[in-house]
Amino acid sequence: MLAVAAALVSCQEWQPVFTGTYPSPQDYEKVTLEPTMTLGELAAMYQHGSPITFDYEQDIIVGGKISSSDETGNFYKSFYIQDETGGMEIKMGKTSLYADYKEGQMIYVKLPGLTVGEYGFKVLKNYDDGPSGGSGMVQIGYVYEYLPGTEPEYETSYLDAQVLINEHIIRGEIGEKVEPVVLEEQDLPSRTATLADCPAIGKLVTIKGLTYGNEIFTLAYVNSNDNHKNSSNRIFLSDQTYGVTTWAMSKNKFIENLDKGLFDAVNIGNAGDYNYGTVADPENKESIRTTATAATVSQYFKKGNTDVIIRTSGYAKFADAEIPKAVLEGKATVDVTGVMTLYQGDIQIVVNRLSDIVVNE
Repeated sequence: MLAVAAALVSCQEWQPVFTGTYPSPQDYEKVTLEPTMTLGELAAMYQHGSPITFDYEQDIIVGGKISSSDETGNFYKSFYIQDETGGMEIKMGKTSLYADYKEGQMIYVKLPGLTVGEYGFKVLKNYDDGPSGGSGMVQIGYVYEYLPGTEPEYETSYLDAQVLINEHIIRGEIGEKVEPVVLEEQDLPSRTATLADCPAIGKLVTIKGLTYGNEIFTLAYVNSNDNHKNSSNRIFLSDQTYGVTTWAMSKNKFIENLDKGLFDAVNIGNAGDYNYGTVADPENKESIRTTATAATVSQYFKKGNTDVIIRTSGYAKFADAEIPKAVLEGKATVDVTGVMTLYQGDIQIVVNRLSDIVVNE
């Protein structure tokens, strides 16, 4: 089970972001452009493992309203836009985007010079305990540069230079915030879904009546400064709750739980290679404590028989907020509103703020 869990974790990790209050942005020219294709049509051009970089002879524009905000720190260096055909992530490479890119604002993306790729795809396989793998999310970013003879880690990179942002990301009018689509279990995407058969992917959605699944997923490290890919450095918390009762764990909360011994029995390792002792080993524990960072947590819920993960950054303002006891005990359900994404076929909801999770007592 741990080997399967290792394949499911999302490794594009959050980092600390400024979550204070910025002054109102300066006036800008509110542009109106005519998209040449929909987000659904753009997604349909992409094939797994084959990112597309558009040349400057291809005059392609897509557009959509912003549905996400990084104001609370639960989105990182990106925002989502959506049109009637689906939603897509724009990898911006800057933090505190909410100061200039508002929920409900129309955004146009000029694609020549940019790359469309996918994050989070894994070939679907069936195991004794169920299927693993599936679709990820098609996203818009910059060309991912890597050394010849090496394998690229990602298919896109961030637009981290302001000159690139000014050239490709065009701000339009700020309108009403996006109205979430309410989904029932039969509306949820399959593990191999795309925008072609589930246009709710990447959109702001509401899923009501979720019950707690008594399971989390978290990836931590023996030494967060060392190679995160090494088996000897990886700590997977999966298949149970480990006593974690918060939506995520800030650095201080992670250390507090570590010192309580909640993770002591966890074997260090990955994908069948668990030959590095346990968290409780004094040398390991001291290294974990000394180099600890905030921990993103996937909290598992159920909509009927379907897993729905509420995934929260350890750097979010509400990371250490307690999940109500009634929810943890199965005596209350939650309604969640957030951007619905897929990672290796798993349904993940990322909320903009804690108030997007409503408890039904």
